[in-house]
Amino acid sequence: MELVAEDLAAFAAFAQHRNFTRAAAELHVSQPALHARVRKLEGRLGTPLYLKHGRQLQLTEVGERLAAFANDTLDRASDFLSSIEAAPPRPVVLMAGSGAYLYLLGEPIRRFLRKGHELRLLTGNATRTLEAVREGTADVGVTALGIPPDDLDCELLGQFPQTLITRADHRLADRRTIRLKDLQDEALVVPPKDRPHRQQLERSMLDLGVRWSVAVEAEGWELLVQFVRLGIGPAVVNGFVRTTAAVRKIPVTDLPPVRYYVISRLDRGERVDELKRLLR
Repeated sequence: MELVAEDLAAFAAFAQHRNFTRAAAELHVSQPALHARVRKLEGRLGTPLYLKHGRQLQLTEVGERLAAFANDTLDRASDFLSSIEAAPPRPVVLMAGSGAYLYLLGEPIRRFLRKGHELRLLTGNATRTLEAVREGTADVGVTALGIPPDDLDCELLGQFPQTLITRADHRLADRRTIRLKDLQDEALVVPPKDRPHRQQLERSMLDLGVRWSVAVEAEGWELLVQFVRLGIGPAVVNGFVRTTAAVRKIPVTDLPPVRYYVISRLDRGERVDELKRLLR
């Protein structure tokens, strides 16, 4: 079975966006035309390439493999054309979450750019980052993982304790360490309920029988810190989160450290290896 370059480019764009409208706009084609092309690909392959879950589209296993093949093929074609036309190679694509960009990756990114390399930045949670690296949508990912997957190259970037942050006038502010039971009956500033950090905290509190309540839900580490500074309540955050002198940081001894990994597929090229070295 023959797959032409237009098929691969179309499916790579769809796989990146998981949205026919946005992918069609990138390709400068109509949404029905792109939808028909993907449907024809499914017919030729004899298997679905994506499934609909609620309002979201997710790639099947075959869809992930096709996306990876498409991105690899397009990358090789781009590199070949660049080598004979003396044109710059395509940008290296890095995907990470907002916390990693805020607190871990600033200096490595600046150093990579100072070397004259082009870099494209994407944001995504751990699940999306793993998918993007597997599919070839991203060359390198940085994310927190509990257990690194076996099918990707995962190198430990760093591990960070989970810490309680609170104002200096809080009852726990003078403690050098705390345990979760010390948070009995506290009203905490927490991420939204669907965030992994919140879910782990809730499970740990439930396992220990610690009663607590939500003072406010906040999206992003910086907003959590701001609410703590305002006196809304304490919060449990990753140890790399920066605070001001008005906020105390106290390690929580019975929560596991958060481990961040640099993730890639094998044999992704010299520029990808250089970016990974800088990230480490």
